[in-house]
Amino acid sequence: MTGNTGRTLKPVKAAKVFDQNHIKENPATLYLDGLAPSGRRSMRSLLQLALDALGCGDSLELFDWPSLSYAQVARIRAELLALSKSANTINTTLSAITGVSRTAYLSGLISAEAYQRIKSVKRVKGKPLPAGRSLHRKEFASLLEACRNGKGLAGIRDAAIFAVLGGCGLRRCEAVGLSMGDYDAKSGVLLIKQGKGNKARQLTLPKKARGLLQGWLKSRGKSPGALFCGINKSGVPNYQALSTQAIYNFVKQRCDEARIATCSPHDLRRTFITHLLDDGVDINTTRQLAGHEQIETTARYDRRDESTQRKAMANFNL
Repeated sequence: MTGNTGRTLKPVKAAKVFDQNHIKENPATLYLDGLAPSGRRSMRSLLQLALDALGCGDSLELFDWPSLSYAQVARIRAELLALSKSANTINTTLSAITGVSRTAYLSGLISAEAYQRIKSVKRVKGKPLPAGRSLHRKEFASLLEACRNGKGLAGIRDAAIFAVLGGCGLRRCEAVGLSMGDYDAKSGVLLIKQGKGNKARQLTLPKKARGLLQGWLKSRGKSPGALFCGINKSGVPNYQALSTQAIYNFVKQRCDEARIATCSPHDLRRTFITHLLDDGVDINTTRQLAGHEQIETTARYDRRDESTQRKAMANFNL
């Protein structure tokens, strides 16, 4: 591997590795197990990226994380810079390493001094462009139209899922975690029990979302199980929860069918927040509806463009 100076770096070998009987004691495993499912996969990928930058050849479960030194973490930072990784990717990778080191410290595997040294590796300066995008209302309407044009129950179900992703701002992990008992059809209240950080919240569905969800429930039937379930080859609901990957796949498929630019399930959450702000809902109420802890987090989802700023200034009077 070649770094900034053009020299070839020798692969790093771990001083020891955890055998299969001790994988559960590995601080990386403990760290990842403590994360929400929605963030676990991305952090796992970044930790593996860090090991690849070291050239050690180990999987993150078998690498001896307590042996990791300040110099090695600094080297990971330098190698990721040499690979032209974004500041956000590098800094999130360093945060993941720090999280593993903190777990190692709390487990008594490293000293407080070793943890502080790793934690002190400087982050990369730079402000990344906002991730994702917000859909225009016409694009969202096109997605619903693509669902209506679909065959069988899948189109009805997918339209209802779009209603809670884009019309209520749910995360996809929250959507797949819903069960039949979480929705009150009479009041239109949806209970999200499995919110991020295990924080529950209630949402009253808007009229259109309520109608789309009711259409799905009429087709699904009242059998207990997942609110949004799979459909077998015979076109019959199986009442088993969808996976988050299944949600991701069908959103991409419906974008193709609607002939709009590809979006992710989280872009629908950005759309929900942006539309609320664009409609004049104050940011604190928007924060509560989105299930965010901090207003700063909600602000990062705002995708209103320059036309909104021009409109604000046009209507502004001293």
